[in-house]
Amino acid sequence: MSNKSARSTIEMAPKLLATKLYVPPHPNAVPRPHLMARLNEGLVHPVMFLTAPAGFGKTTLSSNG
Repeated sequence: MSNKSARSTIEMAPKLLATKLYVPPHPNAVPRPHLMARLNEGLVHPVMFLTAPAGFGKTTLSSNG
């Protein structure tokens, strides 16, 4: 990697990080209090696995927690 491209990557990092930390609104999300409770129970453990097929709302659930 050239010095110029490394500098460009470093300058872009805050913008990229901001997009990864932004939680988009989910206006049509269905409330799932029982799943939120289970997700919150897992916070006491060092590792938690959230598994389900594609499209089942894993990202939505974890972003709302």
